[in-house]
Amino acid sequence: MDDVRELPAAGPVRLWLVTTAGSAPPGDGAGVLDAEESRRAAAFHFDRHRVRYVAAHLALRGILGERLGRDPGDVRFTRLACPGCGGPHGRPALADAPGPHFSLSHSGDLALVALAPAPVGADVEELPSAKVAEDLTAVLHPRERAELAALAGPEERRLAVARAWVRKEAYLKGLGTGLSRGTDRDYVGVRAGSPGAPDGWSLRDVPMPEGYTAAVALGPEA
Repeated sequence: MDDVRELPAAGPVRLWLVTTAGSAPPGDGAGVLDAEESRRAAAFHFDRHRVRYVAAHLALRGILGERLGRDPGDVRFTRLACPGCGGPHGRPALADAPGPHFSLSHSGDLALVALAPAPVGADVEELPSAKVAEDLTAVLHPRERAELAALAGPEERRLAVARAWVRKEAYLKGLGTGLSRGTDRDYVGVRAGSPGAPDGWSLRDVPMPEGYTAAVALGPEA
């Protein structure tokens, strides 16, 4: 896959960067994507969003298929129970294999895939505007807001907010709650190179091309 590149591992987490821009594959992944993926792809109003979604999910299936020794279309997914409410909308998982654990995130023209031996969450985001960064600041952990207030200028704060946000989303995806868990509850830090992590978890920043930021969170093995 020319548009998929493996990145240096983050500890035991293997990572792939996917370029999702370009032409849609023939049939928009028909025969490879499952019914739910096809439904979600068809729901996009703009072609470029559909193309990005399809490319990201085909890449995930290709990576998992190679790992499992299966055709990409034979990879089967399920949803684990949400640890917050018990509903069937927790972390995605393989339906008929014990592992690996995986996470997929996409934003703009990039997607990030993570595979790990324990619960994992990955998040990649385009850098936010100054206004969006200001809005996000209000929903961060009190210690993170204090760290931001101590930074010198608006651009430094904008980058720090982006850094904190992808760490937070990676952790919440790995946890299986997503943003239904309050984003002010867990401290992940805003400073470069020194993420915080909730008990039992590790967080790492993932180097990205200019204009993007990313992080990966790894949970404890069962």
